[in-house]
Amino acid sequence: MKEKKKFEWTSIILISLAHMVHDVFGSFFVPILPLLKSKMGLSNTGVGLLSVIQKTPALLNPLVGVVSDRLPMRIFIIAAPALTTIVMSLLGMAPNFAMLGILLFVAGLSSTFFHTPAPVMVKELSGDNAGRGMSIFMLGGEGARAIGPLLITAAITWWTLEGTWRLIPFGLASSFVLFLAFRKRPIKERIKEKPAFADIKATFKRLLPFFMVLAGFIFFRNIAKSTMTTFITIYLHDKGESMWFTNSALAALQLAGAVGVMFSGTISDYIGKRKVLLIISIMTPILMGLLFVVEGYLLIPVMLLLGFFMLSPGPVMLSLVNSMDTEHPAFVNGVFMTLGFVISALTTLLIGMVSDQIGLELSFKIAAVLSIGAIPFVFWMTKG
Repeated sequence: MKEKKKFEWTSIILISLAHMVHDVFGSFFVPILPLLKSKMGLSNTGVGLLSVIQKTPALLNPLVGVVSDRLPMRIFIIAAPALTTIVMSLLGMAPNFAMLGILLFVAGLSSTFFHTPAPVMVKELSGDNAGRGMSIFMLGGEGARAIGPLLITAAITWWTLEGTWRLIPFGLASSFVLFLAFRKRPIKERIKEKPAFADIKATFKRLLPFFMVLAGFIFFRNIAKSTMTTFITIYLHDKGESMWFTNSALAALQLAGAVGVMFSGTISDYIGKRKVLLIISIMTPILMGLLFVVEGYLLIPVMLLLGFFMLSPGPVMLSLVNSMDTEHPAFVNGVFMTLGFVISALTTLLIGMVSDQIGLELSFKIAAVLSIGAIPFVFWMTKG
């Protein structure tokens, strides 16, 4: 009988908290977009281009994955929150588009060095319950994206857009606390040393059909997700809503997503990954369509339901990817992360360009319809 592997709660929770600290500050860009648009005269295409710049470092994910298959990456979990905090807290002081792009690029680089090895560590520490582990890990990120909009809105209210640099000490203190917590914790003790480059090409070739199906699912899902998570604040601001209301709506979306990821991975351990992904893929376009039926504060419950379903596939997909039979798990995870970030950047740019021509409301409606395209890929992706 196969011995059941231990689920290491403490280590997984610590990694999830590191994820939360990093992503709280990493989520500042979207909430301040209406102010940045006004300050710099940005178009929606410009907004999409900035998103591409921020996500360009994701192209390094496979390389980072290869390195993390060989070396301990604990240092990045500790350092990334501090670096991300510094650059994201300086966005309000950026004098022009170029400096804004540089800051976002550095933030993207920091994100890459954090998000690529962390899920592999979580998988190794989750024993036979990878879905549960990924849910806890993703809960940190989704919870952060609910806290981030409210934190940056409060900071702007107190100190103005240009004064958000005052948040930097909080992020530095968080990294110091993480250092104290992680410096002696063997969070990678089960990961065996692996040759850095042996059979990587063969691994990629063998899993290419899986990656192609995964890319199709991510593309159609991200049409809806990128529209909502990047342009919702601009959309509501253009409809006359206040900054507090727009960012509260964004926080509601992300908070519900945090609840969704908390349950989706664990549920997938019991009823199967395909069933969970299918339910999510069906509910997302339906709920997105309700955005155009309700107004005012009735938007909040719709945003809660939409966030719960739209943002919850992460743990299921991470569990699926990290369950692949391979000697290079971090490389495979790096390819997955690259697909996610690159497709997200491209769909965001596409939505920005289209919305400059036909308007955000019609773009939202088109995105809701196109998101139905994710459903066929669920059946091709896995039988689990």
